[in-house]
Amino acid sequence: MDWVPHVTVACVIERDGKFLCVEEQINGVSVINQPSGHWERGETLIQGAVRETLEETGWDVEVQALLGVYEFKPAALDYCFLRFAFIATALRHYPERPLDTGIERALWLTPTELETAAARHRSPMVMRGVDDYRAGRRFPLDLIAHLTPSP
Repeated sequence: MDWVPHVTVACVIERDGKFLCVEEQINGVSVINQPSGHWERGETLIQGAVRETLEETGWDVEVQALLGVYEFKPAALDYCFLRFAFIATALRHYPERPLDTGIERALWLTPTELETAAARHRSPMVMRGVDDYRAGRRFPLDLIAHLTPSP
């Protein structure tokens, strides 16, 4: 069996001391995550992060910086997740836009609210991303070189 990591993209978005999160159903359990999802063929990592955020929260965002690259292997799975997390700014909300299947709602949470809900985080990448953001981690977007032209 080939080992294939799942490449995902995510956005950490802070506004007025709160972070944009999603509450989603995973295997019948309600969990909290950043807007995130699988990187799709034909898009850059940044385009994927912007798309996933819009699909899961109804928010248009502008990516400002790379926050970090995170690897996580859940004990129950044969594969790992490789997450490219970006820092983004919320631009415009489309409240009438339907959210992706499985997403119950988008919500803004303070760091304290996120810490209190740690048992409901989809993965340890949720709090680590917020902690890294709050610690001032920022990498320039040109750290990522897309050598294949996007369509």
